[in-house]
Amino acid sequence: MADHCSNTFAELATELGFSCEEAGGLVEFRSPFALENWTLPVLELTIVAGAILALWYAIVRLRRHGDPTNLVLWFGATAYLFVIEPPLYFPAAFGIEEHVDTMFAHNVFTVDFLWGRLPLYIIAIYPLMATMAFGIVRMLGIFRRYGVLIGATCVGFVHHAFYEIFDHLGPQLRWWEWSVDNPINQPMFDSVPMGSVVVFAALWPMSLAFCVQYFVGRHVDDGRHFSGIELTWRTVVIGLLASVGTFVLPLPATVIGMSNTTVRGVVYALELAVLAVVAGVVLVRQWSQLRRDTEAAPQYTDPFVQRFSALYLAVFAFLWIASLPAFFDAVDGQTSNGDPIGNLWYTAACFAIAIASVLATFTVPRPQPTPDSPASATSEVSS
Repeated sequence: MADHCSNTFAELATELGFSCEEAGGLVEFRSPFALENWTLPVLELTIVAGAILALWYAIVRLRRHGDPTNLVLWFGATAYLFVIEPPLYFPAAFGIEEHVDTMFAHNVFTVDFLWGRLPLYIIAIYPLMATMAFGIVRMLGIFRRYGVLIGATCVGFVHHAFYEIFDHLGPQLRWWEWSVDNPINQPMFDSVPMGSVVVFAALWPMSLAFCVQYFVGRHVDDGRHFSGIELTWRTVVIGLLASVGTFVLPLPATVIGMSNTTVRGVVYALELAVLAVVAGVVLVRQWSQLRRDTEAAPQYTDPFVQRFSALYLAVFAFLWIASLPAFFDAVDGQTSNGDPIGNLWYTAACFAIAIASVLATFTVPRPQPTPDSPASATSEVSS
């Protein structure tokens, strides 16, 4: 599909080690041993396996216990992906090339779609990350106690921690390459655009979680059952409205920082700070309350999220440790191979938040099962 090889994408592809003109068709398979480096198949296996397991667990909850929330979240995140990503890969095909140039290029992985633009693991990472963040917040009972908006804010905060661990490592290991000359990607936070740090790491999952909980989750918590048709149209609406939310939530930074990237970065940082303060206070307060009042145990537990979140953090800790020698040898923010490095201190803070969030779900009282209750249903799944 050489006619869609814009100059920017072709340059990024060359820097990553593959040719845009030779990238395969709608789907292409490669040997995992023929990729850029050994970290690519490790990343791919971790994320794809996690997404498949998340889908399986979501189906189990729906079929056995009539709880479709996880399934709607999984497909809602996937629907969001297919609304947001294709225009970023092919701006010319969508008639927006005069406004949006190529922002980034993914490296090629074992399984790729859309002429080398969309690795399978990127499709998988949207529902997996959303499932982990949403599950942690739901297990802590925050939606029930604080409502849809605050619960969604906490999801955005937790998702941000998990995502930035990945986001600040990818450029160094050539999982993708950002177009640093693209004004949309400015300002940069070391190797990551502030737009990615705030919008894709925090605001889009906040938007998705709000829609999922508003249209499905809160009704399920109240004991309502949905038909297949109801779930289908609600999932489509969730994917579309979450996309709108991703446009609306960053508007302060978009509008105020329209002519000045420094101002845009400051407003982005302020938005993230507000989200972090609100979510941080609520998460700590709710955890403390649950520890003091055993009768206030949340009515939901998710063994998949607990176990896989721990595995995710272990894998990424290993990948980060393996990358540290090149990180510390970097000069002027670039390794000897010319790859940009992320921010280690920020990543360490995100690791601390993510680990604390997972541990919190293990240290609060478990729900007391009663016949036909959500807690009882979850206990059956976990056993």
